[in-house]
Amino acid sequence: MKHIVVLTGAGMSAESGVKTFRDENGLWEGHDVMEVATPEGFAKNPELVLDFYNQRRRQLFEVEPNAAHIKIAKLEEQYDVSVITQNVDNLHERAGNTRVLHLHGELLKVRSTFDANDIQEWTTDLVLGDLCKNGHQLRPHIVWFGEDVPLIEKAAQICETADVLLIVGTSMQVYPAAGLMNYAPSNAPIYFIDPKPNIESNARVTVIAETATLGMQKFFKLLSEQS
Repeated sequence: MKHIVVLTGAGMSAESGVKTFRDENGLWEGHDVMEVATPEGFAKNPELVLDFYNQRRRQLFEVEPNAAHIKIAKLEEQYDVSVITQNVDNLHERAGNTRVLHLHGELLKVRSTFDANDIQEWTTDLVLGDLCKNGHQLRPHIVWFGEDVPLIEKAAQICETADVLLIVGTSMQVYPAAGLMNYAPSNAPIYFIDPKPNIESNARVTVIAETATLGMQKFFKLLSEQS
């Protein structure tokens, strides 16, 4: 069974109504990302940061997987599928994908500020005074700017086993995630879905200049023509 590795980013969930921060003004829901997505921002104003992610977590219960999420989950009917996402939502899982690796953390999890491996499921608001078992403040289980991406090596290993690499809704400009496509075997075709692609098609890469939902329709058509 062919192994399809899918790399997804913010453009994947945008059509579900999940706001992205990489817009023209550099703000995320009206906040400077350096205030709400860095260790320094958390140290300076933890209440602001906790409230910001509480709002993101609440929003997650108001949105649904879109047609592109459903299409990616449908791939599992015929292929071995691994999803590596930069998104912190759970829309891939809700759509039906069974193997999802979250590079940048998950909104529905929190972790100890003392022990990064002390991770808990969390579906309600997180406030100052919510402590881990060792008595330390809990924080969002999110990889902030300036922090290591602990799952990047595992993601690279997955990419090394790809028969097909599909990239959806990410410009592949943010490192270390941007380097993952370089781990795909040289004979693995790459499909790049983005409405404003920053690369061009070549012998190996097929660029589909569409949104995630329209792009996935075209990808399925290309896949069926090749099988």
